[in-house]
Amino acid sequence: MIQIWHNNRCSKSRDGKALLEESGQEFEVFEYMKNDFSKEELLRLLAQLQMKDVKDMLRPTETEYKELDIEKKSQNEILDLVVQNPKLIQRPIIIKDNKAVIARPIENLINLLG
Repeated sequence: MIQIWHNNRCSKSRDGKALLEESGQEFEVFEYMKNDFSKEELLRLLAQLQMKDVKDMLRPTETEYKELDIEKKSQNEILDLVVQNPKLIQRPIIIKDNKAVIARPIENLINLLG
């Protein structure tokens, strides 16, 4: 099953969702801004993205990123902050077959879908 970590307020996320709809493949939408997720889920997502540094899956241009002084925090502290501030997450993130991509650019999603 394909899953999209989706924020409907984001045009890139809406584009990713639209591409999934056009693909005809079944998928589920996880609205991470409305639904809680755990630190463990974030760690699993980080592994699926094949990233070692949680900052690689974040939006450094968000005001909260600077206000929370993310650059000076440990990985563990950042994970806790992301759970409390989901707006920090890049979007959309698409998961398929235990592999994930940030669909920015949209070609990342196209490659994932094959």
